[in-house]
Amino acid sequence: QVQLVESGGGLVQAGGSLRLSCAASGRTFGNYSMGWFRQAPGKEREFVAAISWSGGTTYYADSVKGRFTISRNNAKNTVYLQMNSMKPEDTAVYYCAAAATGWAIQDEYEYDWWGQGTQVTVSS
Repeated sequence: QVQLVESGGGLVQAGGSLRLSCAASGRTFGNYSMGWFRQAPGKEREFVAAISWSGGTTYYADSVKGRFTISRNNAKNTVYLQMNSMKPEDTAVYYCAAAATGWAIQDEYEYDWWGQGTQVTVSS
């Protein structure tokens, strides 16, 4: 069983930055692929970014490419999402997820464990 706890959400003005963190329990964090997803009010949850177990492979949604960066620190059992040049359309609850496969994955149904989410609000 893996527990994921997100932090770092909040209110930011358009053009600003936030860094989300996701702390994972368990001694095998370094074997997991990790991802970030988001869900805006009235919309379905969507993929944001993913990273492989080693950090060597990353994927991004087109809507965040060039603005967001996913990274991980396996020694700290933590994955990060650095969000720059933020836009009001980035407003959503952001979820961290882990998958036992190890590969970078964009499909939410491939993820095994989920955090409870952190709210991010971008004001115009």
